[in-house]
Parts: sequence; structure tokens; C-alpha cells
Amino acid sequence: MRHRHFYAGACVLALLAPLLFAAQGTRGGHGRAAFDGWPTHFEGRALTRLPLSEREERFGGDFPGHIARFTDGRRELIVRFVTEPTRKLHPASDCFAGLGYRVRPLPVRVDEAGARWGSFTAERGGETFRVHERIYADGGGSWADVSAWYWAAAMGDHAGPWWAVTVAERTAGSRQ
Repeated sequence: MRHRHFYAGACVLALLAPLLFAAQGTRGGHGRAAFDGWPTHFEGRALTRLPLSEREERFGGDFPGHIARFTDGRRELIVRFVTEPTRKLHPASDCFAGLGYRVRPLPVRVDEAGARWGSFTAERGGETFRVHERIYADGGGSWADVSAWYWAAAMGDHAGPWWAVTVAERTAGSRQ
């Protein structure tokens, strides 16, 4: 009988743990981060802001932070300023797959500064993109994987706010 009570108690704690971590994150002040504006350059190239799609506007309505879309003349970037741990920040591969693209993972990309980026290709109807994404905090911490970021943020291991950057570039031979 004691084992049943222990098991039942463990199950209840497991169910409540995400709520406790979410409440802890809110008390920690993640949602209070000041937004100082969007970057003007990326990897040495000037950024031009693009309008969000209707779908992106709807999604951003209850997103904890801000979302913007840019081009550097060669690539398209989605930049998200995230103020608290959230499951609303999900891998870009999920978005592409949801739009009907065939997604294939690539090895982690390491840029010139040594930052690690999650990478994949997305292909649909003769159009192919190479996509890289990463999440980082100005105060330190960087993740090439959304799930790794989420758990580090939710557990309080790294304070926000965070920047999530997704870069999509058409591959050579891809039709526009």
C-alpha cells in the first residue's frame, strides 16, 4: 500500500513540475525585459525589414516577446526577441514541414565566430532552402536546439531575454 501512495505522489509531482517551473520563470522577471529595438545589420550586411505574413501576425499576437522578418538582400531572417521560456518558440523545421516542405537535417553549422547553428534543408516543388537557427542571450548562453534552450531557460540556468535567429537562403538552382 505504501508503494502505491509513493507512486501516486510521484505522479502528482511530475504533473505539477512544469507549472512550478513556469511560475518560477515568471517570478524571475523574464517577462520584464526591455526591448531596445531590432538589429540593423547581420553578419556585416544591412537588414531591411519585411512585413510579417498574416499567419506570422496571428502567431505573434500572444508570443512572449516580439517577432520581425528581414532580408539582407540575399537571405531572409526571422528574428524573435523572447522574454520568457515558452513552447511558442519552436524549431523552424516545424514551420517548414507544416507548410509542406520536405525537411532534412544537416550537421550543426559553426560560423566564423564559433557560434553553433542548427541546420536543415527545406524542399518543395523545385524550391530549396538551406536554413540555420540559433538562440542566444546577450548575457551569455547559446543554443543550436530549441528544446535545449527551453529547458535551460525553464530551469533558470540562463536568464533572458533571448534572441532567436532563423536564416533561410535559397540554394543555387532553386527556382523562385
